[in-house]
Amino acid sequence: MTTIFIGKIIKQELKAQRKSVVWLAQELGCNRTNVYKIFNRHSIDAELLLRISQAMNHNFFANYTSRLSQQ
Repeated sequence: MTTIFIGKIIKQELKAQRKSVVWLAQELGCNRTNVYKIFNRHSIDAELLLRISQAMNHNFFANYTSRLSQQ
């Protein structure tokens, strides 16, 4: 089973949406340093992932749930 590198996925989606790190930091109520730390995470707290998903209007949980149907 391949590990999901969620931080990298978030970073790629942010780039695809042509939004900045500063924008995401403002949406999350943190500073951009924290967003860069998120990009380096292999895993993430569910509540934070929900907040990021809502801010970016993208279901990042789908990366995990799609694995359930593959088993």
